[in-house]
Amino acid sequence: MLELLENLNEAQKEAVITTEGYVRVVAGAGSGKTRAISYRFAYLVNALGILPGHILCVTFTNKSAAEMRQRIHLLTGDNDTGYINTFHGFCVSVLQEDSHAIQYPKSFLVLDNSDIDDILSIIYEERGLTLRDKTFSAARDMFETRKCVTEPKYYRDMLNMSIDALKEKYDSADNVDDILFYGYLYQEKKCFGLDYNDLINFTLHIFREHEDIKIKWQKRLEYIMIDEFQDIDALQYELMEVLSSYHKNLFIVGDPDQTIYTWRGASVGFLLNFDEHFRNVKTIYMNDNYRSTPQVIAACNSLIDKNVHRLKKELVSMNEGGDSVLCHLAPDTADEADWITGQMLVLKGMGVPYRDMAVLYRAHYVTRTIETGLIKEKIPYTIYSGVQFYGRMEIKDALCYLRMILYKDDVSFRRIVNVPKRNLGKRRMAFLEEYARNNNCSLYMALYENLEHETIKGTRAKEFIDIIERFSENYEDVPVSELLTKVLQDSRYEEMLRTEGAQDRLDNLAELKQSIFEYETTCGEETNLESYLRHIALFTNADSDVQGEDKVRLMTVHAAKGLEFPYVFLCGMNEGIFPSRKVHTLEGMEEERRLAFVAMTRAQKRLFISEAGGKTFEGIPRYPSRFIMDIDRELLEFTQEPDENMMAAVRKFIDNDSRHLKGASKLNLLELGTRVSHAILGEGTILSLNMDDETYSIKFDEMETPREISFKMRLTVV
Repeated sequence: MLELLENLNEAQKEAVITTEGYVRVVAGAGSGKTRAISYRFAYLVNALGILPGHILCVTFTNKSAAEMRQRIHLLTGDNDTGYINTFHGFCVSVLQEDSHAIQYPKSFLVLDNSDIDDILSIIYEERGLTLRDKTFSAARDMFETRKCVTEPKYYRDMLNMSIDALKEKYDSADNVDDILFYGYLYQEKKCFGLDYNDLINFTLHIFREHEDIKIKWQKRLEYIMIDEFQDIDALQYELMEVLSSYHKNLFIVGDPDQTIYTWRGASVGFLLNFDEHFRNVKTIYMNDNYRSTPQVIAACNSLIDKNVHRLKKELVSMNEGGDSVLCHLAPDTADEADWITGQMLVLKGMGVPYRDMAVLYRAHYVTRTIETGLIKEKIPYTIYSGVQFYGRMEIKDALCYLRMILYKDDVSFRRIVNVPKRNLGKRRMAFLEEYARNNNCSLYMALYENLEHETIKGTRAKEFIDIIERFSENYEDVPVSELLTKVLQDSRYEEMLRTEGAQDRLDNLAELKQSIFEYETTCGEETNLESYLRHIALFTNADSDVQGEDKVRLMTVHAAKGLEFPYVFLCGMNEGIFPSRKVHTLEGMEEERRLAFVAMTRAQKRLFISEAGGKTFEGIPRYPSRFIMDIDRELLEFTQEPDENMMAAVRKFIDNDSRHLKGASKLNLLELGTRVSHAILGEGTILSLNMDDETYSIKFDEMETPREISFKMRLTVV
């Protein structure tokens, strides 16, 4: 093991061998933190003799957890890699072991967004709601807000109320939000389903109410390591505190400069103030960057240094020199698109594959002209968003067949009982719904008990029941990959797709089988249907693979977190776009700057930055982003020297807006007699200021009488 430590730099080595107490590692982008965590795990096992099952290592996506397991396995040679998981995945382990404490079965169901949408469909149909009342997306957001913020004790209803009492609360609800929320809780309890918020809340509830269970887990987990600490929320922080309070060996790794999820509950303060919350904290800085060129790193350092609320540090590139950071101030959006595609064609001509290029942006709408340019130049591209692999129809259908074998839950039943067609349409489903309500049973049991009923006769329901029953009896003895193959064959699902000529969907199913086979290979004897379904339910968009075909990748900066590309095009760098026009506070602006920092640090070999001038459809001038201005001038190569008059106007605009963010009046900048330009009304002179209604009185050159213009209107000083 000591020989392996020679592969680490001094900071990484210090992080590995500092095993006891509270350790905070501030790891900059591309500094090899995953390497350090993997070696630290191996050091605990090989050098200290700690059992892997006594170590908890938390990452933020299942994909990174799988990569971590593989790295640690190669270092230790041990198939037992302990608890290497996401927070949610670890909570599944706790609940599976101690579900008796909340009277839940071990075979509880983990719900993803698609499952929640299926439940919403049930509620909307039962209560006559439409998407005009609330969209599914808004409903999911409302559930999360109520569970995490406004009604954090909601889980007591799920645990303490009977299914009938919860149903009554749902039936008596009279406003849309209450109908949806209590209908959702009722449906969750009915199928013993838990969503991501429930997993942590239920785990914390068990620890609060059952001291013996809490002590058991605290004693078991001798060492706790948490990656991407800047992204944790308050509930995850509380869980971490509880688990580490016995042995007090807590190792956290994060970068406050990459805190970009405050809207999701993350707080930069958790990492910044860690040494104030815990005693005798040792802080280690990992600043050596192994990802990007010195030119990219210099620009990134210059940008993020403008933030005040941060731990002062500078990344140092360990790579040889490369090309400059190239910045293009385009006259309009069409020119910006042409410039980007032109640079891509040059790179392609130099032998760079398209998959090594990525276009990053603050918001999806920015891509319209970029996509037009890519299509015009016949450059293949893919947008990293929308329906991800595990959200595709055929994948969800296949997984629901597996879930029916294990859970026989209503959500899965509704999805696939009539896929392929078995003559179980709306009328027969309504019959089953009513029977299930009256007899307090599942829809599957309602169908099972009514196979001979005249309403169900003449359908292929028995065929469906026979398939589920047959596989339910012996699924434990069959590998999951083999089980899926047989189910898709016997259910005639694949036959249906072949008849439809849906080869792309058949290809996706083949890919699913391959992924299950790989899962079985890496997890060994731990693999069974139940563990696989829980594993897959915890997957998010962040786990999706963006590699593969030779296409340019288009994605938001948030989606790019954790990824890296040889060549990055950061487009739409305009005020009101990046930073967003929705930012109204200094704290919000610092997060926007951190987001720009994350975008820039994705680039390995070269970074391209672009913006588009002209005016918006509202007639408002488009200014270059302040984040371009934040980067020291000598660190950027401009395709054309910027017009100094334009840049002076931009600086005045940004200074004006910065004063506004600090709470200062914009009046301090625009004094009486100042010549200004309005996007629509043209040039004019400020005659007076009205403090009561916050307006300027401006005499515009082309108008006979003065106009009252709001202080909030962005005026350019002529």
